[in-house]
Amino acid sequence: MKSLAIMQPYFLPYPGYFQLIAAVDTFVVYDNIKYTKKGWINRNRMLRNGRDAMFSLPLKSDSDSLDVCERELAADFNRDKLLNQFREAYRRAPCFEQTFPLLEQIVRFEDPNLFRFLHHSITRICEHLGIPTRILVSSGIAIDHGLKNQDKVLALCEAMGAGTYVNAIGGVELYSKEAFRDKGIDLKFIKSGRFEYPQFGGAFVPALSIVDAMMFNAPDALRHQVAANYELV
Repeated sequence: MKSLAIMQPYFLPYPGYFQLIAAVDTFVVYDNIKYTKKGWINRNRMLRNGRDAMFSLPLKSDSDSLDVCERELAADFNRDKLLNQFREAYRRAPCFEQTFPLLEQIVRFEDPNLFRFLHHSITRICEHLGIPTRILVSSGIAIDHGLKNQDKVLALCEAMGAGTYVNAIGGVELYSKEAFRDKGIDLKFIKSGRFEYPQFGGAFVPALSIVDAMMFNAPDALRHQVAANYELV
């Protein structure tokens, strides 16, 4: 039976996001989901001077009621400035020369639409990590898109013929295994294994963007981490 995972898009998300993609046959990215200012859709963390530091995509001022697919990047988004932040933070990292060209391709992507910009970044990193999972966009799947939360997830699973649904471990309290079982779907949660690595010789700073992991880990080692260092519970 097919396995499925569904998540909202994030800008250069943490490694566990890509583990979730790698763990399933099909990954659905929400585009018709409300943009939230306090979330991580257009921001994340990098390592700077031994501490975590925020970076973000500036957005055009607009209504708070719009979905992610309706938001746009700010017209004055300075791509060079963001790239320089990454360059200064990681230029001495062991895998900088392998990683920075990919970052340039992502940040210099010209589309002003927030969702398409994020979708491009996710697919490019999947290619870099050798993740073959099929990635679909939620609005392109024929369901009642007025559904919310668990009901929407169940509808997407049924529409895709999924036998297993895999969710991030943080959603354990959000979903009912019985509700999924009643639909003939096995509900699983992904639990990442411990993943620490040297960061310029200082104490390890966790919960950073995938960029940090790519800067300090050779591609083959990172691919193994993403593909194998987790369990489904």
